[in-house]
Amino acid sequence: MTIVNSIFTWIMKKRMHQIELFIKYPYDVQDEWFQTLISAAQHTEWGKKYGYSSIYSQDQFKERVPIQNYESLKPYIEKMMSGEQNVLWPSEIKWFAKSSGTTNDRSKFIPVSEESLEECHFKGGKDLLSMYCDNRPDARIFTGKCLVLGGSHQINQLNIDSCYGDLSAVLIKNLPFWAEFYRTPDMSIALMDNFEEKVEKIARVTIDVNVTNIAGVPTWNLVLAKRILEITGKNNLLEVWPNLEFYFHGAVNFNPYREQFKKLIPSDDMYYLETYNASEGFFGIQDQPNSEELLLMLDYGIYYEFLPMEDLHAENPKTLRLDQVQLNKNYALIISTNAGLWRYMIGDTIKFTSLSPHRIQVTGRTKHFINAFGEELIIDNAEKGLAKACLETHAIIRDYTACPIYFEGDEVGGHEWIIEFEQKPDDIEWFTDLLDQTLREVNSDYDAKRFKDMALRRPLLHLAPDGTFYNWMKNRGKLGGQHKVPRLANDRAYVDEILKML
Repeated sequence: MTIVNSIFTWIMKKRMHQIELFIKYPYDVQDEWFQTLISAAQHTEWGKKYGYSSIYSQDQFKERVPIQNYESLKPYIEKMMSGEQNVLWPSEIKWFAKSSGTTNDRSKFIPVSEESLEECHFKGGKDLLSMYCDNRPDARIFTGKCLVLGGSHQINQLNIDSCYGDLSAVLIKNLPFWAEFYRTPDMSIALMDNFEEKVEKIARVTIDVNVTNIAGVPTWNLVLAKRILEITGKNNLLEVWPNLEFYFHGAVNFNPYREQFKKLIPSDDMYYLETYNASEGFFGIQDQPNSEELLLMLDYGIYYEFLPMEDLHAENPKTLRLDQVQLNKNYALIISTNAGLWRYMIGDTIKFTSLSPHRIQVTGRTKHFINAFGEELIIDNAEKGLAKACLETHAIIRDYTACPIYFEGDEVGGHEWIIEFEQKPDDIEWFTDLLDQTLREVNSDYDAKRFKDMALRRPLLHLAPDGTFYNWMKNRGKLGGQHKVPRLANDRAYVDEILKML
């Protein structure tokens, strides 16, 4: 296995030269992908509708094709799900990723082409390993197996040739044979529908496997890790898997989970790497250790546009090219892909922390915010406030959500938070004050509304008992996969549901 590990790490490191190329020529690479995508789709139903054969510039593209969301593309996707081809993309579409990263219960089915599998999702997986091996010359992850806690897989009954599942399940089902050799558990367990049964089976079949790396959403990996420790009676995961060295994660901000993982894996040598991938594509990788920035991956068959948040609700919103963006401004991410998503707003907001190379941070969702009183509170603000409060009061957060408290009678509005702690703060009142103070420091609009409690009162916090969020997600049928607790909402639906459980 040592020889195999050396061969694989050498292969992974070779990709770094191509990554350096798009870092050096970012605009040229994006221009080439734009032309490739437009040319490939010119004879599709969509391409004919918008005259792709006579689009020669990115400005023409933006003039002809409106910004899309799932609802506007849904009729075309439904045609593809029923078996029609050459609708949004020329190659055959047989797979659909069932998106669960939404703020409501409606499912979204994102087309996954062969090109997007190979040139985007799988390429992203190889690249994160390349970056890890480049940063860790002594990496030994290929001497053991990768534990993957995936989603569920089902056959789409509308067409026997069309399949759908969580993105993780689609990827697992299509992995090359050599990758399957390095993954655990086997597919029959990894693709089980019942999340609780799956966690139990994975825990029992992997405790004797030489697991060297773990992949998945932090929320659900914590559930699995704690069950493994319950079964084995061990104190931490290194006592179960002594060769564990690498965890790559995504879907949610890792900061609220960092301290919990340090307790589960008490080693300064443990390497954590964040990815930014979704059903719609693979967008970013944390290429530098101990950084919260992600390198924007520019050669994955995706053409990017960036919509300034102040123009989000404009009648004719104007997007920016990669060469027009500015540092530390919030943008809604717009993508055109080699799976047939055209000028598609995925719902995430990002900001650039570096323009050479282009590195980003995910700041939130276009629908995950609180702006009931003009405070424009986004997830990035909330995470900073909670991190400062946790640091000062020695608290560790397991999960949280927040919403507005609307004006009632003579009372001003406010924000109501429900927080489930892994380790409760020394003083909950101090924690609340620190959260409030930090939000005022990082968000001038929030600060203005908090002035003398004129529009916003001090935050109202509820401490949720252990298991509250897990049980709430279970009741909603949202356990496992890419499901995640909605952090901020501009209405009270989620909070009112959870308050009934307290």
